[in-house]
Amino acid sequence: MALIEMRANEIPRMNETESLLHSARRTLHLVKMMKAMDANRYATKKTIAQGMLDIALLTANASQLKYILQVGEQHQFYKLMLILISLSIVLQLMVGILFVAIGSLNINKQQDQTAAIILNDVILVVVFVISVVNVIISGFGIEYSSQPLRLVDQHAKTP
Repeated sequence: MALIEMRANEIPRMNETESLLHSARRTLHLVKMMKAMDANRYATKKTIAQGMLDIALLTANASQLKYILQVGEQHQFYKLMLILISLSIVLQLMVGILFVAIGSLNINKQQDQTAAIILNDVILVVVFVISVVNVIISGFGIEYSSQPLRLVDQHAKTP
């Protein structure tokens, strides 16, 4: 009778062990599947995040361009600022196009890995140039005031 009771008690333990083993195998299988996708997902998320930051900088540059165009040649560095802001916007558009290109690559393929490395290096250099240009823009100043902007023609008519 004791032998029967022991076996009856052991059955739930075996089911629990098998259940845990099955769960562990399933988890291990999912982890293996995720490892294959991790690098590509990371690259995609990184590209999206960089794209969002690029959009924020593009918006800021568009606002700076609007200000410079409204103030006109009264700004001390009008031509320089116009050239630098325009250059920054053009470079950002180029980086955006490169982001679309690199985002379409599958880095799990050897051929796409080489192209992704080259594009990533090009993007890095262009982003560095954009950063330097925007530091120079900040150095020459886009001054905002609490007073509303006056258009160039209206300002010239005012005594």
